[in-house]
Parts: sequence; C-alpha cells; structure tokens
Amino acid sequence: MARKTGSDGKKTARELRLAATKLFAQYGFAAVSMRQIAAEVGVQAGALYLYTPDKQTLLFQIMDRHMDDLLEAWQTEAAKVEGDAMAQIEQFVRFHIRFHVNRGDEIFIAYMELRNLSPENFVLIEQKRRAYEELLGQILEDGNSTGRFSLCDTKLSSYAIIAMLTGVSTWYKGGGRLSMDKIEEIYLCMVRGLVSQGGPEKP
Repeated sequence: MARKTGSDGKKTARELRLAATKLFAQYGFAAVSMRQIAAEVGVQAGALYLYTPDKQTLLFQIMDRHMDDLLEAWQTEAAKVEGDAMAQIEQFVRFHIRFHVNRGDEIFIAYMELRNLSPENFVLIEQKRRAYEELLGQILEDGNSTGRFSLCDTKLSSYAIIAMLTGVSTWYKGGGRLSMDKIEEIYLCMVRGLVSQGGPEKP
C-alpha cells in the first residue's frame, strides 16, 4: 500500500494519531495492531516506524497531546474570567463541557487506556491530569476560604465535578431536545448547588 499522494511528514504524523485514536477507542489498545493503523492511514506498515517507534508511544502521544491542549486552552480561558470564585467555577463548567463534548474518543482513551501506559508514561500523564484537577481545586479552595462555597472536601469535590462534566461527552448528540447552551445551564445549576452555602455541614 503506497503512501498517500501529496502527504508530507507532518500531515502523515497527524493522520497517524487520528487513525490510532479512532481504532484504540473502537477496539481497545491491546486489540489494535500497527498493521491496522497503517491500513487506516494508507501507508505501508513498515512506514509507520518513520513516525513512531511503537504502539506504546502512539498511545502516550494521544494522551499527552490531549492534556497539553486542555491545559493550554484553560489558561487562555482563565485569563478572561473576572469576578469571584462562583464566576470562575461557572466559567470552568462551560469551558470543560465545550472542550470535551466532541472529543469522545480521546476521553474514552484517557480514562480506559491508562492501564496500558508504561509506568514511565503513566507518571507523566498523571502529572498533567493532577495539574488540571488542581486548577479546579484552587477555585474551590478560594471559594471555601471566602465563604462563597461550603464544601466538605475540595479535592473530592473537584474529582466529582470533573467526572460529572466529562460524562456529557458519552451521551451528547447534536440535534437532541436540549441545546448545548441549555445543557450548560443545567450543569451549572447542579454545580452551583454542590458548591454553594446550604450544602451538607462539614464534619
């Protein structure tokens, strides 16, 4: 199978990541071979090794790129936020939903394929995941310290909020009875209820 006409190295590398993302999400990392990925891209199996040394590196690159894009995008978004902790968490909710809603394959891989990372790669991805969780955690800490929020445990609350928001990507389909704006408002209502005063008393 010949290399696609007109493709350059950068384009082929991108197509390789996209093909691997699709196949890993559909069949699982362990079940996908380099030959399958090559067929999806349209190159000889041996040509893949010009772009990646092995399948493990591909998996890491997919997760690493996703986390880098997420962290960079939030830093840009956070610079726009003005106001107290409630305004910040509202912006976080909107951002997280919109960033993830059309990235179902990446989300599936990010959660389900962590176990298939090498120990070294697992540590690197976990560091970036924790960095993102801590961004939300800091907003929650600030809200608690000013009395704007009433949370028993900000770290656990950050895990719960991220899991809830990320879940939108597993069921959302465009054209349903609720618009994305309406979905955001509903989730904002739930998150406000979770963090606001009047929640469960701290132990």
